[in-house]
Amino acid sequence: MALLQILHHPDPRLRQKARLVEAFDAGLQRLIDDLFETMYEAPGVGLAATQVGVALRVAVMDVSEDRTGQIVIINPELVDRQECQEMEEGCLSIPDYRDNVNRYNKVRMRALDRTGKPFELEAEGLVAQCIQHEIDHLDGKLYIDYLSALKRERLKKKLAKEARERRIEAG
Repeated sequence: MALLQILHHPDPRLRQKARLVEAFDAGLQRLIDDLFETMYEAPGVGLAATQVGVALRVAVMDVSEDRTGQIVIINPELVDRQECQEMEEGCLSIPDYRDNVNRYNKVRMRALDRTGKPFELEAEGLVAQCIQHEIDHLDGKLYIDYLSALKRERLKKKLAKEARERRIEAG
C-alpha cells in the first residue's frame, strides 16, 4: 500500500468528471487499498479517487471510530433522498475550512463493491452525508459549490492569501 497525494483546491483535476469503472483488476484493488490508507493518514472519513488525481468513479469511506466500517463505492448513484437539512462539512481537498451546507439526512444508493458485485445501501446521518460528498467529487463538484457566492469569494481570498504566505516562507 502507498500514501497518495491529496489534491487541494483549486487544482483543476478536482473538477474533472470521473469515468465509470469497467475493470475490477489488481490495479483497482491496489487503488482502493491506497485510498483507505491515505484517508486514514489524512485523517478523514471519505476519499474519492478524483481527489488523488485518478478520474475513476471510486470512493472509500469509514465513519467508525475503530476503522471497522469500511465502505467502497464504485460507479455509485443516488436513487432516493429524504430530509434535507443543514450540516457542517469539511474536505481533505480544502484543508482547515469547514462550513454549513444543505445535504439529505437519508439516502439510498446503488453501487458496485470492490469485486464488481452490485449492492444498495440505505444510509442516514454522517454516512449519508459522506456518500453525497464523495459522489459530488466523482461528478467534479466540491462542497463549497453549495455555499453562497459571498462565502465562496471569501474562501477564495483566504486560500490565495495562504498561498502567498507559503511562497514567502519558502523563499
